[in-house]
Amino acid sequence: MQSLKKGLLLSLILTLGILSNRAEAQVGRKNLSGFDNKTFHFGFIISGNKSDFSFSLREDTTFSSGLMGISNAPQGGFNLALLGSAKLGRHISLRFVPGLSFQDRGLNYTFMEDGEIDVILKRTEAVNLDLPLLFKIRTDRLTNFAAYALVGGKFSKDMQSQENVNQQLENDDILRIDASNYSIDLGAGVDIFLPFFKFAIEIKTELGMRDVLIQDNNNFTDPIEDLKTRSYIVSLCFEG
Repeated sequence: MQSLKKGLLLSLILTLGILSNRAEAQVGRKNLSGFDNKTFHFGFIISGNKSDFSFSLREDTTFSSGLMGISNAPQGGFNLALLGSAKLGRHISLRFVPGLSFQDRGLNYTFMEDGEIDVILKRTEAVNLDLPLLFKIRTDRLTNFAAYALVGGKFSKDMQSQENVNQQLENDDILRIDASNYSIDLGAGVDIFLPFFKFAIEIKTELGMRDVLIQDNNNFTDPIEDLKTRSYIVSLCFEG
């Protein structure tokens, strides 16, 4: 998984460099002049993500187990998605972007036992089927460039969820996360019109709306009041 992530990141950087140079070389000529006249467009998106949790602790937490604190341990991942876009007006369109996201997250639990500090990492690994609907609000074109903002919502289903795992059969306690989730998606990007397709670079934040933690009455779930997902995503979009 780690080698795949590194390879994807390298591919993203190389692609970005090549396409940016091509756009700069043709900045004086308007590419795809009839692109905005079409109602529907299709493409695909390749992304890298950094994911963690947004959480709060119970006010009555006693830390009697020796727990001193809990902190985030963000993990990297990647996304692959198809893109369908419908033009609603001159500056606004509706996007449907079904895809898969590979999102790992972690929490560091710091315990004090017999005068020694022990940090235990609890990781979660998700392969999500994502079904987002996003509004894209775009500026007018400046030759071959245009800026845009994204806002919308998403439903996600973890295809390898451990929500039904029996903790009594496990050698070690795991963080069980609900398989279903909803999020608000906010982002921005830049469209680059190339001779044969439109390329875009975008950044996005996904903020989970549900408490996804399944309480198991152990040292790892008892201190947590609520646990929500959070992701930061950098994407390369290819659209025709």
